[in-house]
Amino acid sequence: MDSYKSDVQCINCNINNVFSKLTNVAILREKLAENIDRLPAEAREHIDKLQILDDGIAIATPMGDIKLVLDNAKTQCPNKIAYSAVDSPVVFGLSIDLQDAGGVNTNAVAALELDLPFMVRSMVGPQLKKGAQKFGEMLKMIPYDSL
Repeated sequence: MDSYKSDVQCINCNINNVFSKLTNVAILREKLAENIDRLPAEAREHIDKLQILDDGIAIATPMGDIKLVLDNAKTQCPNKIAYSAVDSPVVFGLSIDLQDAGGVNTNAVAALELDLPFMVRSMVGPQLKKGAQKFGEMLKMIPYDSL
């Protein structure tokens, strides 16, 4: 399985609050819609590739939309959030590793995990790395305290 990770992102919110918001997609969907105008322009231009559903997240990809649902077996409160793809042509997952960075701050690393054939990996690897980076940056911009 290949893993494409973002750089460490410092979120200005405590780890328990970040974990609770990112594991409750219903609240995240509602509040993200209400606060979309507060996100920086760069985040808003990429947000259209992300759709928050009742039971998970759909991400628009060149292979089509991939639906991810919370994977309770892999999620570990408050340090790891794992989403796994359902009905996907490839084994695919999204994980967010959280680390307490001093009370009111949390370090986060987003990772896209895929099981790709070698030929496909060499073609899409750079885009997947960029996607993981953009997702990590988006995590930093979410207004957790107002969700």
